[in-house]
Amino acid sequence: MDSKWWHKSVVYQVYPRSFKDSNGDGIGDLQGILSKLDYIKELGADMIWLCPVYASPNDDNGYDISNYYQIHPEFGSMEDMDLLIAEAAKREIGIMMDIVANHTSDEHPWFLESKSSKDNPYRDYYVWRDSVDDGPPSELQSIFSGGAWEFDTETGQYYLHMFSKKQPDLNWHHPPVREAIYDVMRFWINKGIKGFRFDVIDLIAKELDQSIIANGPLLHTYLQEMHREVLEGADIVTVGETGGADLEQAILFTSPERKELDMVFSFEHIALDEQAGRQKWDLKTLDLDDLKRVLSNWQTGLADKGWNSLFWSNHDQPRIVSRWGNDQEYRYESATMLASLLHLMRGTPYIYQGEEIGMTNVQFSELNSYRDIETLNMYRERIEQGFVHEDIMESIYVKGRDNARTPMQWNAEDSAGFTEGTPWIGINSNYSAINVENDINGDKSIYQFYKKLIKLRKSNELIVYGDYQLLDSEPEVFAYTRTYQNEEWRVLCNFTGREVKSSLLCDGEIVVHNYDSPPEKLRPYEAIVYKLKN
Repeated sequence: MDSKWWHKSVVYQVYPRSFKDSNGDGIGDLQGILSKLDYIKELGADMIWLCPVYASPNDDNGYDISNYYQIHPEFGSMEDMDLLIAEAAKREIGIMMDIVANHTSDEHPWFLESKSSKDNPYRDYYVWRDSVDDGPPSELQSIFSGGAWEFDTETGQYYLHMFSKKQPDLNWHHPPVREAIYDVMRFWINKGIKGFRFDVIDLIAKELDQSIIANGPLLHTYLQEMHREVLEGADIVTVGETGGADLEQAILFTSPERKELDMVFSFEHIALDEQAGRQKWDLKTLDLDDLKRVLSNWQTGLADKGWNSLFWSNHDQPRIVSRWGNDQEYRYESATMLASLLHLMRGTPYIYQGEEIGMTNVQFSELNSYRDIETLNMYRERIEQGFVHEDIMESIYVKGRDNARTPMQWNAEDSAGFTEGTPWIGINSNYSAINVENDINGDKSIYQFYKKLIKLRKSNELIVYGDYQLLDSEPEVFAYTRTYQNEEWRVLCNFTGREVKSSLLCDGEIVVHNYDSPPEKLRPYEAIVYKLKN
């Protein structure tokens, strides 16, 4: 595989609303991000994935865009955005913009025109259907609960919305829609950004008459057209959110010769605590064997065929240390173990804000403390279905998107140093103990551990391009090797809070370790990486 600059990159994801507020209105903003660029640079990240900062009514916190060419005033101005791109570039950090191409806001001018009459030139920008038997065109359900069709009284038809009813789906089969999105991309490339993350890109080619929502038959045709029309020669890195993609599909998306995407986000490892065939809220116990199988399949299956994105968390996912680790007694150990496991694999790592200091899930006692539309819709729907309040809240505590959206914890001062005002969503009550200031200056620093892992990646071809092999190990241990030329590293990770006697411990040179002394047994959540002799 040809070497690419982004093979060695590490991406830091910023959820702007919750990162840093500069003006005291309780909402994070672009000037806040500017004030923390040196923090991201010091960590070692060289890309910032910026969640949407476009104009939006905020029905889904910015993923309902009303103007792709404007910045939402609560985040700042286009001048602030230009300054962020420029100041990041000075620090050799690229900006990856989040493009929402499957849908817009119902307040976008395209949709306002589209719904004004059936013969409006913008009518075909969206998906409209006649009613069936005086009801919706089909029983298709929205991902955000309820039916996926909304009736428009002005024109007497239904429009499709796979998410909120304020997020009508674009009709990608209509060529002007594709060209309009390409124009948006060209605009931001000309601004100097270095990457795109495409929101739910696997839904754009849906074929409703064939009951196909994800991975429609024209999806790859459209992605290849996008590459040809916009990305060819632009030196832009792309990653697509393809939640339902399996390994075979990922190879199609990311094989360089196909010229579609550089990476995809697959959620197979994210769904391991979900009951098959049910909603993400229907939980099952995590099994380490499942994680070994899934991550290893992706490591070996994409090797020399495509490229992996490596991630534990994002703005839609709960905090990893609360999910697979112990966020109380062994928070440092489990956070650094999980970091070791992921960052020594083949692929481009993504760090979600706060992950590098071991921020944890939040448990608000009152439902009205939550802000996420998906969570609130699910709660109402399940109460109507007879579910018990306590059981619903337990699912929210484990899987709710607001787990990742509580404000970044900078210090132990009021509002965790995030804002001088009232934060838009409550701050995790553990901020006085868990914050950037405490972590960086502490004896056990998760941030410093991440920094070391990133530095190792940038100076070792073995981590970037080495072969991966899962090792037979004790059930509690995830172990693998990375091999490149004549060098081999062995990675051992204990996924439990107890000591484990491991046959894989050896006397090799220790290159990564989250304990201070060599082990006789693997201690709780211990991670140790050996460079083997020979």
